[in-house]
Amino acid sequence: MPELDPEDTKLVVLARASRARTGAAEGAAVRDTDGRTYAATTVALPSLKLTALQAAVAAAVASGVDGLEAAAVVTAAATADEDSLAAVRDLAPKAPVHVADSNGNAHTTH
Repeated sequence: MPELDPEDTKLVVLARASRARTGAAEGAAVRDTDGRTYAATTVALPSLKLTALQAAVAAAVASGVDGLEAAAVVTAAATADEDSLAAVRDLAPKAPVHVADSNGNAHTTH
């Protein structure tokens, strides 16, 4: 299990809260280079499907962000899927992406 710094732990807490609030499959949060955070959940509409990380990145970009420091996703999956990682990598090729379980325990970092 990776040791997270306090700021990255906050991302996991935000992602977990977003997921719990909506009952979505995943919750995610990203932190931009100014320290602002954006949280989102899985979007599963008939006409629009986004992973939680894609939705969080989209929210950040819609706010004018051009870079990310870190990201976190809370999911039942063992790892973040490639589409989620690609969304983060578009803005931050080397930013850590932490994957945590529903209890908020981080178990993987990409």
